[in-house]
Amino acid sequence: MKHGKRYLESAKAINRDNQYELEEAVALVKQNATAKFDETIEAHIRTGCDGRHADQQIRGSVSLPHGTGKSVRVLVFAKDAKADEAKNAGADFVGAEELIPKIQNEGWLDFDAVIATPDMMSVIGRLGRILGPKGLMPNPKVGTVTMDIENAVKDIKAGKIEYRLDKTNIVHVPVGKASFDQEKLVDNLNALFDALIKARPAAVKGQYLKSITLTSTMGPGVKISPAKVMQQG
Repeated sequence: MKHGKRYLESAKAINRDNQYELEEAVALVKQNATAKFDETIEAHIRTGCDGRHADQQIRGSVSLPHGTGKSVRVLVFAKDAKADEAKNAGADFVGAEELIPKIQNEGWLDFDAVIATPDMMSVIGRLGRILGPKGLMPNPKVGTVTMDIENAVKDIKAGKIEYRLDKTNIVHVPVGKASFDQEKLVDNLNALFDALIKARPAAVKGQYLKSITLTSTMGPGVKISPAKVMQQG
């Protein structure tokens, strides 16, 4: 993969073999986020899980104390009073069966999170092949299948994010923007790490967090010491 001059210049400031303290890693990533837009800061965490086994899966959600800095578009599948509750809570889109063909046939995906009341799940099941691979399928484990629509919408709008293993057993999550103060990014990362450590499956043996890399949208990755993170947890 070819990188531009700006990326290559930024990379010189980072020792690729070094595992940095959390605060130092955040400072380096912020310093090297030099694009003309407000870059997203992301954490990429390689785990010792084997996601092929059900008892080693990780999936959950965490409320970042300072949010992600991104405006999240929320779709709610609900009817009657619960649909009204969703609208009042600030959901961007609210509907029921009539939204299925719009997503299935028209490819409409102008939303970042999906919440549903339990009675709507039989209907939403038809969208599994579309929403599933994109990580948008509502799930009771992460609080997106619920009767408490108001709080679910407000939590996601305020910065509640979902984490899950990908096919290579890595968790990828946004933790803020380059414009955030260093302290806010550190707070968000600590909240994420605490949640991941608590979510450790009992079946995972050996090293749980194998590597942690922090990066901005256009910048080089900076490694964080997993051992130090585990000690803090």
